[in-house]
Amino acid sequence: MKQRVAQQTWQGAIGSVWRSALRHKVAAVVIAVCVVGSLTGIGLASSGSGQAARPADPAAPAFSFPALGHSGQRVSLGDYPGKPVIVNFFASWCTPCKQETPLLAKFYRTEQAKVALVGLDENDVLGNAMSFTRANNVSYPVGFDPQFSAADAYGVNALPQTFFLNAKHHIVDRIFGAVTLTDLSKGIALATGS
Repeated sequence: MKQRVAQQTWQGAIGSVWRSALRHKVAAVVIAVCVVGSLTGIGLASSGSGQAARPADPAAPAFSFPALGHSGQRVSLGDYPGKPVIVNFFASWCTPCKQETPLLAKFYRTEQAKVALVGLDENDVLGNAMSFTRANNVSYPVGFDPQFSAADAYGVNALPQTFFLNAKHHIVDRIFGAVTLTDLSKGIALATGS
């Protein structure tokens, strides 16, 4: 009787191994098909224009502040409907701002037809802000925001920062720190779609 139990056990074991192997082959095939299908789906989704899908550009928060050096006037994002805009957050006390402001002032004098440039002087003293912009020959509009409210709305936590907005005023690029000519060229290309 013991021998027959052993035979059934061996036969049962062999049968169990065979069924397990078949299940694993089936499971392996199912997993392989799922992986290939997923990779194919990802490839098709990203190949629409030959580039990976890009999330929608966020809309820039609106702002309106007193114009620095122009009593009674305001600087508002709404003043530039349908036009790409560069928004530069700076302050007179900011060391990297002292490096980039002359570049921005020169850039504005030569490129103002392509794109608007707006400065937002943040967390500053009015007299210092006026002296700083005069010393750097700033001719682009500058809004005075001593409460840092625009910077908070844009998520700026350190100065300087520069945002490039397309004609619909969606943020298409953001530069942390002092901008360079390369940053300006790249940002304008993104903002204008050229």
